[in-house]
Amino acid sequence: MRKIAGEKVVEAVRDLCIEANTELPESHLAAMRRALENEESPHGREVLERLLQNAEVSKERCVAFCQDTGYAVFFVEMGSGVRITGGEIGELIDEGVRRGYDEGYLRKSIVRSPIDRVNTGDNTPAIVYYEPVSGESFKLTMLVKGAGCDNMSALKMLTPADGVEGMKRFVVQTIEKAGPNASPPVTVGVGMGGPFEKAAMLAKKALTRPSGEPNPDPEVAGLEREILDEINATGIGPAGYGGTQTALSVHIESFPTHIAAFPVAVNLDCHSHRIAYTEL
Repeated sequence: MRKIAGEKVVEAVRDLCIEANTELPESHLAAMRRALENEESPHGREVLERLLQNAEVSKERCVAFCQDTGYAVFFVEMGSGVRITGGEIGELIDEGVRRGYDEGYLRKSIVRSPIDRVNTGDNTPAIVYYEPVSGESFKLTMLVKGAGCDNMSALKMLTPADGVEGMKRFVVQTIEKAGPNASPPVTVGVGMGGPFEKAAMLAKKALTRPSGEPNPDPEVAGLEREILDEINATGIGPAGYGGTQTALSVHIESFPTHIAAFPVAVNLDCHSHRIAYTEL
């Protein structure tokens, strides 16, 4: 049994909060550079150039890339041979978020209820998904999820008769409906299968894959390419100003489902595609 001190978890979460909000992943920067090369619209190219400049300043000065520092979403892969000492893992993650958002001068965006709208003051609680794995590994993946793009996400309970073509139509229609409100160029996470809530979680998890990394299943990877081409043919373009680079990548995650079901969720991430990883 491998033991990990709770304070190490707190420190790792704090560091992830600051890193994710101030340093865009190299895979995402590379995707934006490719988009800049391929964009046909002058306005679209200008938007991409400014985003890349903004990323440089954000990293150099250690300031938030975007004012919306969003939900702190964590995917925790914890081996069965790991024990966390000195605290409960959910509380430790919240303490790390509390420190990271305070020390990183990051906006606190979480309210305690959709009704009374009172800010919690420290960006907690974090959104945490636990994934048990074998062995003694412990990995934390953070996704910073702004509200503008998350508000444009959608889920639909398709039927098997709708099929793959129905799934593709729904994904593209979701992006068309979002238009400029999701702050394109977007990264598109798609979850297929499971019951209702599993599809939504898969769509969010899909966003944590390095930008443009294809699904290991060749058939699913082919769908990712097809949908990306269809989205970029909509002409929405960077910031909605028109152009050929509405999305930088489409990531699909699939899971077994019921014989009578074909649930599909679409979770959008804006140009501020902020993810960070660490292993303890």
